[in-house]
Amino acid sequence: MKNNKGFISSELIIRIVGVIILLGIVLLACSFKIIKSGQVGIKLRFGKVVETQMNEGVNFKIPFIEKIEKMNIQVQKTEIETSSASKDLQDVSMKLAVNYRVDGKKATSLYKNVGKKYEEIILQPAIQESIKAVTSQYTAEELITNRSEVSKGCMETLENKVKKYGLTIDNFNITNFSFSEEFNKAIEEKQVAEQKVLTAKQELEKEKIEAEKKIVKAKADKEANELKQQSLTDNIIKEKFISKWNGELPKVTGSQSILDISSILGQ
Repeated sequence: MKNNKGFISSELIIRIVGVIILLGIVLLACSFKIIKSGQVGIKLRFGKVVETQMNEGVNFKIPFIEKIEKMNIQVQKTEIETSSASKDLQDVSMKLAVNYRVDGKKATSLYKNVGKKYEEIILQPAIQESIKAVTSQYTAEELITNRSEVSKGCMETLENKVKKYGLTIDNFNITNFSFSEEFNKAIEEKQVAEQKVLTAKQELEKEKIEAEKKIVKAKADKEANELKQQSLTDNIIKEKFISKWNGELPKVTGSQSILDISSILGQ
C-alpha cells in the first residue's frame, strides 16, 4: 500500500516538475521580443508607454506585464485621390503618390501621441491641406505646365505640417491632373487657335522669303540685261566702225593721233 502511495507521489512530482519546466519555457519565450531590421519597438507596461525605445535585435521584456509594439521606420507609400480649385477657380482632380517614413528617433512620441494609425490620422489630412494650399496659387494651365514646381511646393508644405509628429516626406508626386469637360474643351480650342496662328505666321514667313527671292532674281535679271545691253552696244559700235573704215590708219601724230571713232562713224 505504501509502495502504491509512494508510486503515486512520484508520478505527481514528475507532473509538477513538467508543468514548472513548461511554464519556465513559456515565460522565457515571453521574456524576449525580436525586432527586425527596419523596425523599432515601443515598450508598454500595463498599457502605458515606457520611454525606452527598442531597436532591432533581441530585446527583453517582463512577461505578461510589458508588451512591445513594432513601428515600421522604412520608406512607405500612400496614394490618394483628391480635388482642389486653381487660382482661376477651375476644379482640379488629382492622383497623388507620397513616399514617407517614420523618424526612428521620434517613433515612441508618435505612438504615444497618435498611435499606429498615423497615416489615416495625420498624413492624409495634411496631404489634402497642402495640395489645396499650393494649387490655389496657380492657374489651371500653370498647374499643367509647372507640375514639378507644384509637386515641390506641396512636398515642402506637407513636410512642415507633419515633421513635428515624427514623419519625414521623401517624395511627392502628382501622377495625374484632370479638369472639367468645359475646361478641357477650352484648352483644346486654344491650342487649335494657337496652331492656326503659328501656321499663318509660317505661311507669311514663307511668302516673305519667296518675295525676297523674286526681288533678288529680278535684280539679278536686270543686271544681266544691262550687261547684255552694254555688250550689244559695244558690238554694234564695232560693227559700224569696221563697215565705215577705209583700211587706212590715221596719219596724224601726237595728241591728234587718237582715232576719232565718231568721225569715222559719221557722228
